[in-house]
Amino acid sequence: MISNAAARSKNSKIPAQPIKLYYLPPSPPCRSVMMLARVLGLELDLVLTNIMEGAHMTPEYLKMNPQHTIPTMDDNGFILWESRAIMAYLVNAYGRDDSLYPRNPRQRAIIDQRLNFDVGTLSPVYLNLYRPVLFQGEEMNEENVKKMNEILGYLEGMLEGKPFLAGDNLTIADISIIVTVTNLDAFGFDLSPYENVMKWFERTKKELEPYGYTEIDHAGGQILASFLKKE
Repeated sequence: MISNAAARSKNSKIPAQPIKLYYLPPSPPCRSVMMLARVLGLELDLVLTNIMEGAHMTPEYLKMNPQHTIPTMDDNGFILWESRAIMAYLVNAYGRDDSLYPRNPRQRAIIDQRLNFDVGTLSPVYLNLYRPVLFQGEEMNEENVKKMNEILGYLEGMLEGKPFLAGDNLTIADISIIVTVTNLDAFGFDLSPYENVMKWFERTKKELEPYGYTEIDHAGGQILASFLKKE
């Protein structure tokens, strides 16, 4: 458990200036970085970057991040994008300890596997399911629903006998993956067949509540759900 989170929030390893984060509130990867920063006690200089209006395609932004994605981090001139890379960097650079991303090779390998599952499997299947509904107004594709259930089954298995995704305590894997599960919950996807996932979801929400779960993650999911309801 993250029992030492209060102590971690009093982190003495702080950057010289607040870290800039180019973000959009409903963006799931932005939400995970923002929650992690609060866990670490880091101040962020949040720069609203409305990708719907092309703010990520300006010459200045493209010079900073040629991939023109959010979130993008600027830590006193050190530029980094891709949320999972940002999260690993923040713990390595500013974590009071390594509990969120252990240095032990085997423990870290499990977290890396979960993060790769997130970026390579869970998130793409989630996007294939909901992107056409959110942005093209299409009906839910039943084959994509079946695939989403298949992937949630994998997640269910990963959580067998474990309170968190990589073991006994919260890590950046949980903070990364919860944003997708928050969205699924906000969209009304039936998570009830997945007992381990449901218990993990409630446990992780409780752990992250002091660090902005409701304000950041739940609120972002509700914004996206409102777009779904409009369709």
